[in-house]
Amino acid sequence: MRRLAIAASAAVLLLGSLAACGDSDEKSGGDAGGKKKVSLTLNWVPYGEHAPFYYGIKKGFYEAEGIELTVKPGGGSGKTLQAVAQDQTDFGWSDTPPLLKAVATGMKVKSVGVFLQKGPTSIEFLADKNITKLSDLKGKTVGGTPGDALYATFPALLKANGMAPTDVKVVNVDAAGKIAALAEGKVDAIMGFFHDQAPTIEAKTGKKTSYLLYADWGMNMLGTGLVANEATLKKDPEMVKAFIRATQKSWAEAAKDIPGATDAMAELADNEPAKEVLVKQLTLAVPLLKLDAGAPGVNDTQAWTETIDLMSKYGDLKDAGSPEKYWDNTFTSKG
Repeated sequence: MRRLAIAASAAVLLLGSLAACGDSDEKSGGDAGGKKKVSLTLNWVPYGEHAPFYYGIKKGFYEAEGIELTVKPGGGSGKTLQAVAQDQTDFGWSDTPPLLKAVATGMKVKSVGVFLQKGPTSIEFLADKNITKLSDLKGKTVGGTPGDALYATFPALLKANGMAPTDVKVVNVDAAGKIAALAEGKVDAIMGFFHDQAPTIEAKTGKKTSYLLYADWGMNMLGTGLVANEATLKKDPEMVKAFIRATQKSWAEAAKDIPGATDAMAELADNEPAKEVLVKQLTLAVPLLKLDAGAPGVNDTQAWTETIDLMSKYGDLKDAGSPEKYWDNTFTSKG
């Protein structure tokens, strides 16, 4: 396992041995040689999507904004949101549907910008299954995890494409066991994030993996982005703006230098996938940014409204409300 290596002038990065929620003394507010200590908890253990954060540290983008960044692994978006709500981390990297549910339950958290604007939710399968369209799933078994947004909206995905829930057998699988279930042939396909899991499946099985994106079949929901506690947004808006500026630059530059970004992650992160997997994961993630429409993390109201409507109709989101209930758009620079 690699030990963290970073020059004395760069931002400090802590990963691996840190618990997902961390300790309160790792939050912002401390002073490190004139830089503010800021913590970010990921949605999961490090994979290629997270490489831009390491790239930003390596290149000094956070340091240039006066930030010493600590990055911590997560255990799912739900746990990351809890850490943000409980003031155990300054920022979280969370999927948007769980954020909507968290706010609906009273958590005082808000998105300050979704980066993966085309949702990565998908149905994944080995290419030799010859599945090319949703109707090819008829008679197949699909592994999913109860409680997540993919599972909740899968029946709607079928209905939107002229299929009935009975056309497919859904098998309940723990989130951590989905890849193994597919690799071992216990299911024909799984619900998951294609840019993360497909390269991992290929590395483990040596077989080509294919996928059908919900977004390409009428069910686009915003993906992962930055969330913060409402108190943080009010208490330290300048720090929030500085952190987001550095993160936007990190993503914009990483998108142009995928080898450099994954090299930075391979150097700085413990427990990351093999380098070739990292490259594939980040390569698949970059188009989801929709950079042709603007700077990373800059959203529009329509995309939020569509996601809220889908979660309200199919994901048991109560008293949905408007995008402003979940998203504060005053912190992101439009570039």
